[in-house]
Amino acid sequence: MNKARSSRRALLIKAGQAVVAASLPLSQINGAINWKKKQHTFSGIINHSVCSWTYGFLTLSELCVVAQQLGISAIDLVAPKDFTILKEHRINCSMCYTGGKVSLTQGWNNTANHPWLIKDYQEAIPIVAKAGYKNLICFSGNRDGMDNDTGLANCIKGLQQIMPLAEKHGITIQMELFNSKVDHKDYMADNSAWAIELCKRLGSNNFKLLYDIYHMQISEGDIIRTIQENHAYFGHYHTAGVPGRHEIDETQELYYPAIMQAIAATGYTGFVAQEFIPTGKTKEEKIAALQKAIKICTI
Repeated sequence: MNKARSSRRALLIKAGQAVVAASLPLSQINGAINWKKKQHTFSGIINHSVCSWTYGFLTLSELCVVAQQLGISAIDLVAPKDFTILKEHRINCSMCYTGGKVSLTQGWNNTANHPWLIKDYQEAIPIVAKAGYKNLICFSGNRDGMDNDTGLANCIKGLQQIMPLAEKHGITIQMELFNSKVDHKDYMADNSAWAIELCKRLGSNNFKLLYDIYHMQISEGDIIRTIQENHAYFGHYHTAGVPGRHEIDETQELYYPAIMQAIAATGYTGFVAQEFIPTGKTKEEKIAALQKAIKICTI
């Protein structure tokens, strides 16, 4: 590396560190959360959310309190049985589960799963709508030796049975994209091209893709161009650092401020949910990492 390039890299690293530097004075968290009363709000274009499972060391009620203090208005991946907790804290559910079985490996690509999937979604769609929420997650399932064309046809056959009800209630069914290289071996919806074709063939504005930036960076990269060219099919976004699925800071290979700018430029008005696994040893450190991530994604 020549001197000029080295200097440029040093300046970029320094600038990136300045962008993501953040601190939050946290009180001790022992059982109940006892925060200072000051509210931290983040104005900007991006609507912020956090995935419940990555902060599972907190109860959902505690996570709601944290979200309020950090200016996060929604939580991802909550089932109907817990909607009352969100309502009590006036927190939105930006991505819902059904009230039935949740399986990442047994999905719509296998017709053997259709009877229980159709039942679960037909029951969940009116409940989600009544709660005032808009998004309901779904999964392709694993290949288990199945070719992509067969899986695509099976997904269409099954999803067509629930889409009229989703359209009637204004609910968007969103299939999440995973990488099958590191985290979800054999998962079928592991690339945007296959999933976009599914959207096209279903032909419903109430079926979209949950574009997980972490997973798609591992599977195919080219994140910003993919968003720019295919945003019409993307109804929700998840974040995490690559490699490792940890903080989205200067330690990993994606530059999230630019990705957020690309998302905002498409006119997207939904939520971006943090789904990284915090590496801090204490609750305070882990929550501070979430505050830092929100600041990084505030544009």
